[in-house]
Amino acid sequence: MSSESVSAVPPPAEPDDPSSAPTRRTFIATTTAVGGVAVAGGVVGGSFLVGSEEAAAAAPPASRVSLRVNGARRTVTVDNRTSLLDLLREHFGLTGSKKGCNAGACGACTVLVDGQRHNACLTLAVRLEGAEVTTIEGLADGDELHPLQQAFIDEDAFQCGYCTPGQIMSGVGCIKEGHTDSPEEIREWMSGNICRCGCYVKIVRAVEQTAGRK
Repeated sequence: MSSESVSAVPPPAEPDDPSSAPTRRTFIATTTAVGGVAVAGGVVGGSFLVGSEEAAAAAPPASRVSLRVNGARRTVTVDNRTSLLDLLREHFGLTGSKKGCNAGACGACTVLVDGQRHNACLTLAVRLEGAEVTTIEGLADGDELHPLQQAFIDEDAFQCGYCTPGQIMSGVGCIKEGHTDSPEEIREWMSGNICRCGCYVKIVRAVEQTAGRK
């Protein structure tokens, strides 16, 4: 073999030769740079961009609804999932209607919708376009209490008072519906309203008094 053919073969690269492999400093610098981009919210050349998760989450559908609440016209744009109870409490500041079970089982949120009793926690606000809603705040006429409100005071028909707004609204509906022929009938038609304090006897008496049976 000639000396020329031997010299034509390049010598193997040394381990520390910067042209053959990245140095420790180059590796650290590259890793840090890529990590910084990932932390910022994306990968160079990838499909993940800054705020991609937020952008992927579509805004919940909302609707504009106009209704009358205690005689006043109210118009608001709300999430389609908003209950009438949350609309009253969180958007209109009418906190008299209470959130008890939030499942339609206790009656603490009872209001009147077009004169009929409704559990506000189960009623979607967006379905009440043009409806007339009456809450406990809308019963009194200025400083003059509604007759059933006065009857609850006269009969001492409450203790803690948490269920009282719903009890009164349900009682008003019960009287309008004509279900007051007997204490048994009143109890039956107000059975959806729970009183943890056990004032049922006095509540029935208050409804009877207002209905003119006492």
